[in-house]
Amino acid sequence: MGEGEVISASTHYLTTAEGGGDVWSAEAASTGRRGTQKIVSAGEVAAPERVAGLLAVEPGGQVVERRRIMYLDAEPCELTDTYYPVEIARGTGLAGTAKIRGGAVRLLSELGYVGTRAQEDVAARMPSENERASLLLKADEPVLELTRLTLDADGRPIQVDVMVMPPRGQKLRYEIRIG
Repeated sequence: MGEGEVISASTHYLTTAEGGGDVWSAEAASTGRRGTQKIVSAGEVAAPERVAGLLAVEPGGQVVERRRIMYLDAEPCELTDTYYPVEIARGTGLAGTAKIRGGAVRLLSELGYVGTRAQEDVAARMPSENERASLLLKADEPVLELTRLTLDADGRPIQVDVMVMPPRGQKLRYEIRIG
Protein backbone atom coordinates (compact mmCIF):
# COMPACT_ATOMS: atom_id res chain seq x y z
CA MET A 1 0.00 0.00 0.00
CA GLY A 2 1.19 3.49 -0.82
CA GLU A 3 1.65 6.27 1.72
CA GLY A 4 -1.71 7.55 2.96
CA GLU A 5 -3.61 4.81 1.14
CA VAL A 6 -6.44 2.82 2.66
CA ILE A 7 -7.98 0.04 0.59
CA SER A 8 -11.71 -0.05 1.23
CA ALA A 9 -13.48 -3.34 0.54
CA SER A 10 -17.24 -2.98 0.44
CA THR A 11 -17.82 -6.50 1.71
CA HIS A 12 -16.56 -5.44 5.16
CA TYR A 13 -19.43 -2.95 5.43
CA LEU A 14 -22.16 -5.35 4.38
CA THR A 15 -21.84 -7.87 7.20
CA THR A 16 -21.76 -7.52 10.95
CA ALA A 17 -18.29 -6.86 12.33
CA GLU A 18 -16.72 -9.51 14.50
CA GLY A 19 -17.10 -8.42 18.09
CA GLY A 20 -19.59 -5.75 16.98
CA GLY A 21 -16.94 -3.11 16.45
CA ASP A 22 -16.71 -0.16 14.09
CA VAL A 23 -15.63 -1.43 10.64
CA TRP A 24 -14.20 1.94 9.57
CA SER A 25 -12.03 2.22 12.70
CA ALA A 26 -10.81 -1.37 12.29
CA GLU A 27 -10.01 -0.87 8.59
CA ALA A 28 -7.99 2.28 9.30
CA ALA A 29 -6.25 0.67 12.30
CA SER A 30 -5.13 -2.24 10.11
CA THR A 31 -2.91 0.27 8.26
CA GLY A 32 -1.68 2.01 11.42
CA ARG A 33 -4.07 4.93 11.05
CA ARG A 34 -6.99 6.29 13.06
CA GLY A 35 -10.50 6.22 11.61
CA THR A 36 -13.31 8.10 13.34
CA GLN A 37 -16.69 9.44 12.37
CA LYS A 38 -19.09 12.18 13.36
CA ILE A 39 -22.85 11.82 12.96
CA VAL A 40 -23.93 15.20 11.63
CA SER A 41 -27.68 14.57 11.64
CA ALA A 42 -30.29 11.82 11.63
CA GLY A 43 -34.04 11.69 11.20
CA GLU A 44 -36.85 11.68 8.68
CA VAL A 45 -36.43 13.70 5.49
CA ALA A 46 -37.98 13.93 2.03
CA ALA A 47 -36.15 11.39 -0.12
CA PRO A 48 -33.81 12.88 -2.73
CA GLU A 49 -35.02 11.84 -6.21
CA ARG A 50 -32.35 9.20 -6.88
CA VAL A 51 -32.67 7.72 -3.38
CA ALA A 52 -36.46 7.54 -3.72
CA GLY A 53 -36.06 5.51 -6.91
CA LEU A 54 -33.56 3.12 -5.32
CA LEU A 55 -35.67 2.61 -2.17
CA ALA A 56 -38.89 2.31 -4.22
CA VAL A 57 -40.41 5.29 -2.38
CA GLU A 58 -42.57 7.94 -4.02
CA PRO A 59 -40.54 11.02 -5.04
CA GLY A 60 -40.44 13.30 -2.00
CA GLY A 61 -41.67 10.47 0.24
CA GLN A 62 -40.25 10.17 3.73
CA VAL A 63 -37.10 8.18 4.47
CA VAL A 64 -34.76 8.04 7.44
CA GLU A 65 -31.40 9.67 6.75
CA ARG A 66 -28.14 9.43 8.74
CA ARG A 67 -25.44 11.91 7.68
CA ARG A 68 -21.84 11.31 8.73
CA ILE A 69 -18.38 12.70 8.14
CA MET A 70 -15.62 10.11 8.19
CA TYR A 71 -12.14 11.12 9.37
CA LEU A 72 -8.76 9.52 8.77
CA ASP A 73 -6.15 10.73 11.25
CA ALA A 74 -8.49 13.65 12.13
CA GLU A 75 -8.74 14.81 8.48
CA PRO A 76 -12.17 14.63 6.78
CA CYS A 77 -11.98 11.97 4.07
CA GLU A 78 -15.56 11.00 3.22
CA LEU A 79 -19.14 12.23 3.49
CA THR A 80 -21.57 9.36 3.98
CA ASP A 81 -25.33 9.72 3.81
CA THR A 82 -27.32 6.56 4.56
CA TYR A 83 -31.02 6.22 3.83
CA TYR A 84 -33.58 3.68 5.07
CA PRO A 85 -37.30 3.16 4.36
CA VAL A 86 -39.29 4.69 7.25
CA GLU A 87 -41.13 1.42 7.90
CA ILE A 88 -37.75 -0.15 8.74
CA ALA A 89 -36.00 2.67 10.59
CA ARG A 90 -38.63 4.92 12.21
CA GLY A 91 -38.29 4.85 16.00
CA THR A 92 -35.04 2.86 15.94
CA GLY A 93 -31.43 3.82 16.58
CA LEU A 94 -31.08 4.34 12.82
CA ALA A 95 -33.18 7.49 13.18
CA GLY A 96 -31.05 8.97 15.98
CA THR A 97 -27.64 10.59 16.25
CA ALA A 98 -26.27 8.24 18.92
CA LYS A 99 -23.66 5.68 17.93
CA ILE A 100 -25.31 2.32 17.23
CA ARG A 101 -23.87 -0.44 19.38
CA GLY A 102 -22.56 -3.15 17.04
CA GLY A 103 -23.27 -1.01 13.97
CA ALA A 104 -26.21 -0.41 11.66
CA VAL A 105 -25.89 -3.77 9.86
CA ARG A 106 -26.25 -5.61 13.17
CA LEU A 107 -29.26 -3.47 14.18
CA LEU A 108 -30.93 -4.09 10.81
CA SER A 109 -30.38 -7.82 11.28
CA GLU A 110 -31.92 -7.69 14.78
CA LEU A 111 -34.92 -5.93 13.22
CA GLY A 112 -35.26 -8.78 10.70
CA TYR A 113 -33.61 -7.11 7.68
CA VAL A 114 -30.53 -8.88 6.34
CA GLY A 115 -28.81 -7.71 3.20
CA THR A 116 -28.08 -10.51 0.73
CA ARG A 117 -27.15 -8.50 -2.35
CA ALA A 118 -25.59 -5.08 -2.96
CA GLN A 119 -25.29 -2.98 -6.09
CA GLU A 120 -22.71 -0.19 -6.30
CA ASP A 121 -22.25 2.62 -8.78
CA VAL A 122 -19.13 4.80 -8.76
CA ALA A 123 -18.96 8.13 -10.60
CA ALA A 124 -16.42 10.95 -10.75
CA ARG A 125 -17.75 14.52 -10.60
CA MET A 126 -17.01 17.97 -9.32
CA PRO A 127 -18.15 18.57 -5.71
CA SER A 128 -20.80 20.98 -4.49
CA GLU A 129 -19.53 23.97 -2.51
CA ASN A 130 -20.66 22.32 0.72
CA GLU A 131 -18.82 19.10 -0.17
CA ARG A 132 -15.70 21.08 -1.11
CA ALA A 133 -15.71 22.89 2.24
CA SER A 134 -16.50 19.78 4.32
CA LEU A 135 -13.72 17.74 2.69
CA LEU A 136 -11.21 20.62 2.58
CA LEU A 137 -10.80 20.25 -1.21
CA LYS A 138 -8.91 22.48 -3.61
CA ALA A 139 -10.98 24.46 -6.14
CA ASP A 140 -10.23 22.12 -9.06
CA GLU A 141 -10.33 18.82 -7.13
CA PRO A 142 -13.01 16.28 -8.18
CA VAL A 143 -14.71 13.69 -5.99
CA LEU A 144 -15.75 10.08 -6.33
CA GLU A 145 -19.36 9.33 -5.49
CA LEU A 146 -20.13 5.74 -4.56
CA THR A 147 -23.80 4.80 -4.29
CA ARG A 148 -24.60 1.44 -2.70
CA LEU A 149 -28.05 -0.18 -2.71
CA THR A 150 -28.50 -3.09 -0.29
CA LEU A 151 -31.32 -5.58 -0.91
CA ASP A 152 -32.70 -8.40 1.22
CA ALA A 153 -33.36 -11.99 0.09
CA ASP A 154 -36.72 -10.95 -1.40
CA GLY A 155 -35.06 -8.20 -3.46
CA ARG A 156 -36.50 -5.52 -1.19
CA PRO A 157 -34.32 -2.40 -0.82
CA ILE A 158 -33.34 -1.93 2.83
CA GLN A 159 -30.56 0.68 2.66
CA VAL A 160 -28.91 3.19 0.34
CA ASP A 161 -25.50 4.71 1.06
CA VAL A 162 -24.17 7.72 -0.85
CA MET A 163 -20.46 8.26 -0.16
CA VAL A 164 -18.51 11.24 -1.47
CA MET A 165 -14.72 11.20 -1.23
CA PRO A 166 -11.68 12.80 -2.83
CA PRO A 167 -9.96 10.33 -5.19
CA ARG A 168 -6.48 10.96 -3.77
CA GLY A 169 -5.31 8.01 -1.72
CA GLN A 170 -8.48 6.03 -2.46
CA LYS A 171 -8.50 2.44 -3.60
CA LEU A 172 -11.76 0.57 -3.83
CA ARG A 173 -11.54 -3.22 -3.85
CA TYR A 174 -14.28 -5.47 -5.23
CA GLU A 175 -14.36 -9.23 -4.83
CA ILE A 176 -16.77 -10.99 -7.14
CA ARG A 177 -17.76 -14.63 -6.74
CA ILE A 178 -18.05 -16.27 -10.15
CA GLY A 179 -20.35 -19.28 -10.56
